[in-house]
Amino acid sequence: MADANISIPAEAHGRLAKAAAAEGLSLRSYLARLAEECLPPAERAELAEQTRHLLHAWNGYDPSEDDMARLDADLDRRLAEAMR
Repeated sequence: MADANISIPAEAHGRLAKAAAAEGLSLRSYLARLAEECLPPAERAELAEQTRHLLHAWNGYDPSEDDMARLDADLDRRLAEAMR
């Protein structure tokens, strides 16, 4: 596999290196794993749609667009509170 060089701020490098070390990984391995787990927006949207269909078939859960917007806003609020 060919390597690539990516320039990022030193602070970001430090955070990523700490996260990698905490999991017992090299930064290279950590970033490779992160890249494998990271889905492009179109794939995330498709996965979300598949999940909605499965939930509806399984237990009838079928949130409206308004429900989803409200739940997204609530999640955003909770994440912002947790980051304080």
